[in-house]
Amino acid sequence: MPFLSVSALNKSYPTPNGPVEVLRDIGLEVDEGQMVAIVGASGVGKSTLLHVLGGLDSIDGGEVLVDSVGLHSLNDAGRVAFRNQRVGFVFQFHHLLPEFSALENVEMPLRIGRVPMTDARPRAQALLERVGLGHRTSHRPGTLSGGEQQRVAIARALVNRPALLLADEPTGNLDEHTAASLHSLLREMHAEQRLTSVIATHNSRLADACDRVLRLEGGQLRPA
Repeated sequence: MPFLSVSALNKSYPTPNGPVEVLRDIGLEVDEGQMVAIVGASGVGKSTLLHVLGGLDSIDGGEVLVDSVGLHSLNDAGRVAFRNQRVGFVFQFHHLLPEFSALENVEMPLRIGRVPMTDARPRAQALLERVGLGHRTSHRPGTLSGGEQQRVAIARALVNRPALLLADEPTGNLDEHTAASLHSLLREMHAEQRLTSVIATHNSRLADACDRVLRLEGGQLRPA
């Protein structure tokens, strides 16, 4: 059975002129260990799809199974717990907390999950070292470059050892050289942590490095 399975997924948003359909009868299967790229024009719904796959957004109909768990059949508390334990998110705008250091930002999912600090701090420290920021742990986000901030965001997404990584335009705001470095890091971390990954991207190099590439168009997924 696929690790991620989506069937008959529908999602719309209300507007003053009536609902706007964003996702229409989406079907998707991703095997454990695969890295899948989702490409498509801006505004087509790639971010919405990732939010739905991670249980951040509600759905109008259909089913999302992650490791055989029906994500949208869980109550709110159940989805929050599932996301914290099983899903890692990386966003285009890293959403780091500016008042906390890099180390504290990476620790945050562990704190939310009530992992003892004696375990949380070494784990966060080790991940920051792995992404090349062992010398920047005490720095706040405002003192880090864009690429460094995204490395912190990747470490934060992986610190709880999730099974599913969802990345939304993770290199969209970076220059070409920095983006290429982040692409390599994502592939390495995907393999090392035995992740199943879905990445929404405009970057053709990042998409080409994935195992499969799908295009979101007209509310539906098709082979790219």
